[in-house]
Amino acid sequence: MNPILKRNNVNIIGDGDQVMLFAHGFGCDQNAWKFVVDAFSDDFKIVLFDYTGSGQSDIQQYSSSKYSTLDGYAQDVIDICEALNIRDAIFVGHSVSSMVGILAANRHPEYFSKMVLIGPSPRYLNADNYTGGFERQDLEGLFEFMENNYLGWSSAMAPAIIGNPDRPELGEFLTGSFCSTDPDVARDFARVTFLSDNRADLAKLSVKSLTLQCADDIIAPTAVGHYVHQHTPNNEFFQMKAAGHCPHISEPEETINAIRSFIQLN
Repeated sequence: MNPILKRNNVNIIGDGDQVMLFAHGFGCDQNAWKFVVDAFSDDFKIVLFDYTGSGQSDIQQYSSSKYSTLDGYAQDVIDICEALNIRDAIFVGHSVSSMVGILAANRHPEYFSKMVLIGPSPRYLNADNYTGGFERQDLEGLFEFMENNYLGWSSAMAPAIIGNPDRPELGEFLTGSFCSTDPDVARDFARVTFLSDNRADLAKLSVKSLTLQCADDIIAPTAVGHYVHQHTPNNEFFQMKAAGHCPHISEPEETINAIRSFIQLN
């Protein structure tokens, strides 16, 4: 087996010629896409993977230095594309994977034909003339909580991130994903994610893209989605009815329909 495919626990399903590459967000793995992928498997070849250090990837291949920036995660995506000889794929990235996908596409635009960005944020920290949603002290408190009690952090944060308090099973699903992630890797990934600033990378994207913005998203507020739309060439914006940060889990049907409309699959 190709060592890249083993490292990133790559799984391929579906019968189509064109690839849809699904990239999970922080604290998750490819299982997060279980509610949406079947809707596309008749028309596309679906490629699922876990970032190095996440899910069922080969954690022995994880290097805190390599993955100290989002470029390390973008290299995972590029490696997978090259191992499978992928061209003109539809990339679907959730949360931080939206920026990872943009970094990969800026280096190799030929690998991608369209990009779906679910809850994207190029910067989580507030700055001059920019609303990211977090102050530095908020994030330091979050990192300290993770350091001292990762399972407690997971149990507290997952329901808040996914929203929909009237559907506690959704929070339990995400909590389970967070709790199955190696705590050391999760702490590294959280710092890389929440302290990143990829605003300058948006303007470099040449691939057509879609921003899917949820309501009441505490991780990527609506102002952030509009910022991505305004600063990314050839980007479409869709305001979802879904609340929270994980519409592919909480409202898969709306997510599927939005993606299908963008990729003109009726």
